[in-house]
Amino acid sequence: MEYADFSALRVELSDGVAHVVIDNPPINLFDRTLYREMVPLVQKLAVDDDVHAIVFSSANPEFFIAHFDVALIVRMPENMPAPTEPNDFQLIGEMLRTMPKATICAVRGRAGGGGAEIAASADMVFASPDSVFCQPEVALGIIPGGGGTARLSRTVGRHRAMEIVLGGEDIDAHTAEQWGWINRVVADPVGHALTLARRIATFPPQAVAEGKKLVLMAEVGVTENLVGEGTVFNAQLSDPRARAAMENFLARGGQTREGELRLGELAGEINE
Repeated sequence: MEYADFSALRVELSDGVAHVVIDNPPINLFDRTLYREMVPLVQKLAVDDDVHAIVFSSANPEFFIAHFDVALIVRMPENMPAPTEPNDFQLIGEMLRTMPKATICAVRGRAGGGGAEIAASADMVFASPDSVFCQPEVALGIIPGGGGTARLSRTVGRHRAMEIVLGGEDIDAHTAEQWGWINRVVADPVGHALTLARRIATFPPQAVAEGKKLVLMAEVGVTENLVGEGTVFNAQLSDPRARAAMENFLARGGQTREGELRLGELAGEINE
């Protein structure tokens, strides 16, 4: 398959591995452009028989993905109906989690909000020592709406998931490794991820697919959790306090490089 029709994503194919490089300056914001490209790309990779493993990394050493575009969320209509199935953003994560091939995120810099949720959806995450993870949404009057609430307790346990979701603080890479949020901290996460992906890509694809499927059998009720998450997220869009918090976030430097480099600290200032 061809993967040339993308502007915020670059796909490099080699040895059965698709290396997806996220390149959406200045902070890899999950904006309309990246969102509209990520959905069809992941759908395409999932069914490409020549791709046996996928690695996601960033062209920007400071940001893996900053988070979903808060300016877009503020403009979403109020009184959105409760969903009956996961939304497209949640489905990106579900495709990464369930497709019959290995998915790996190589994180350098910051993975916040939806960026952290994309990483949590992958099969494996390797991060550089200076990487930082954060779910700031509750400080903005909303909740992680891309699968964060559905995945974190399964990944790090209830107590730590509560600290991540309710605290909205920056979590350094070594703490994330200790908690099981990521696999491990490595000096070169991209090189490490590509080496592992190439190794997996040499194995019989059916064995990889079945091994992944059986591991995932321990995760029950994920779809129901995602629908519940989407229901709450949509309802929060009608809360004027949430909209005020999101607008304050933007006014205080959210979605600028300077503001995003201190995302956890900024989240703590929004409601002062």
